[in-house]
Amino acid sequence: MALPLKHYTITYDEGVQGFPSFYSYNPEWMIGMNNYFYSFKGGNIYRHNTNEVRNNYYGINYSSEVTSVFNDNPLENKLFKTLNIEGDASWGATLISDQQTTGYVDNSWWQKKEGSYFGFIRNSGTVPANQDQYPLRSVNGLATSSNITVAGNSTTVDFSTSISIGNIISIGDMVYFAVAPIAPATAYVPQLLGQVISVNQNLASGINSVVVDNTIGGAQTSPSPNEYILYIKNAVAESHGILGHYGQFTLINNSTSKIELVALESEVMKSFP
Repeated sequence: MALPLKHYTITYDEGVQGFPSFYSYNPEWMIGMNNYFYSFKGGNIYRHNTNEVRNNYYGINYSSEVTSVFNDNPLENKLFKTLNIEGDASWGATLISDQQTTGYVDNSWWQKKEGSYFGFIRNSGTVPANQDQYPLRSVNGLATSSNITVAGNSTTVDFSTSISIGNIISIGDMVYFAVAPIAPATAYVPQLLGQVISVNQNLASGINSVVVDNTIGGAQTSPSPNEYILYIKNAVAESHGILGHYGQFTLINNSTSKIELVALESEVMKSFP
């Protein structure tokens, strides 16, 4: 099936001798006259830049979008941790890289600090997890289970008492088990087991288990007794940013008022696997 065409209005700037902007509105005709810009749509004539309403063309509200790339030290794998907007308002923001596509800063998360808008980059994540989430530091391996018992809406995963579950796993984390590949596939595929509802550790009494809610959408209820177990912290709360060699960001603003955007910067650190 052919993809639907998407139309843009493209502007040419003689100063840069290029086409710097794409507009969502589609006039039937455009003309500059007496220092004003006019366009025609549906048989009506419109004079542009004469009122205070922004992002509105022919009675339709649009979004302003700015896309660019952070690409210093392109051979180094990096973590893009924050965004900092120099301007008079916050924007919605998404960030993708060569390794992940789920970074974003919600418009309600920005904090105004010293006249700028500061926000931590989070990952949207999915349940069950997708390939973008597995490289994150919020993913932790646990151990091979000694037994898995399904009882109604809960699944209990037992571990040998020679293994310490540790105190990083907590209620609300998503537990997965690794399924061996079927030829010709070669990679293990994590399958969702459920969401942690209790962690029970009393090694002296022989108790070493995690109990999960298996009613979570996509959860599997028939794993074998001996599976390798891993867990993923909440993708938003425990995010460490976006991993990649470059970071491509898109800023989105739906305001109908004048907004000034001066610059955008990011706190970036080298990744040490």
